[in-house]
Amino acid sequence: MHDIDTGSDSNTLLRVEGLTVRYGAGPVVHGIGLAVRTSTVVALLGANGAGKSSTLRAIAGLEPAQGQVFFDGQDISSLSVAERFKLGIVYVPEGRAIVTDLTVAENLKLGSYFVDSATRNKREQMVMDFFPEIANRRRSPAGLLSGGEQQMLAIGRGLMSGPRLILLDEPSLGLAPLLVARVYERLAAIQKEQKLAALLVEQSFHVAAKLASHAWVLRHGHIVGELDEAALRSREGRQAAIDAYLGARKETPAADASTRGAEQDPQSGVHV
Repeated sequence: MHDIDTGSDSNTLLRVEGLTVRYGAGPVVHGIGLAVRTSTVVALLGANGAGKSSTLRAIAGLEPAQGQVFFDGQDISSLSVAERFKLGIVYVPEGRAIVTDLTVAENLKLGSYFVDSATRNKREQMVMDFFPEIANRRRSPAGLLSGGEQQMLAIGRGLMSGPRLILLDEPSLGLAPLLVARVYERLAAIQKEQKLAALLVEQSFHVAAKLASHAWVLRHGHIVGELDEAALRSREGRQAAIDAYLGARKETPAADASTRGAEQDPQSGVHV
């Protein structure tokens, strides 16, 4: 048996312990633990309804939750959304959630509320360099952009605050495969240049594996698997992940990651 390591060394930027999120009477996320190291991308995989988005929203402070959230060693569990934002945690929601009546430039400005004008201008140029598709649409209403361009705008808006950790909620949702590839190509370039840490929610294993170096698998609000980088790149890892969140393998959920055990698949490197 192997303990699932949620990371407690000096390279750990985000650490979540015993996170529980409730809607109504019952929990939708059951005491999970996970970690994201500095300048790395970690994926949170699972089927629709697994609790992925609820986990992200709780980390961002948008959902009431029990448990502890640590950021750069500081317990931020009691901090507001705005306070977490000021520390460098940015949430890019599912479905983009841009303001369609505002222009591209005005949407970007919304992401830099606490930033001085010189820094804002510099970051806006950076966003335009990463996403040339929207660079010549600065004065266009955001509602006139294509779905892929709106996703680029949503990510760009998140970058305007100069985040240390970006929480990405299904950036591939509703996009054609070619646009998904383009968005993820830009995300990889951004992450490499900006040294960002990211927690990425995805349903698609293949899409997440393009960017992430580590992954956790959620099923019915429980962590049921952990994949290292080798597993993410392998066929066996893909199958083990699918088996984990479809329930084909034995689950070992627990209320606290420090007491949760997991059996490792010797071929895939996946904890299930």
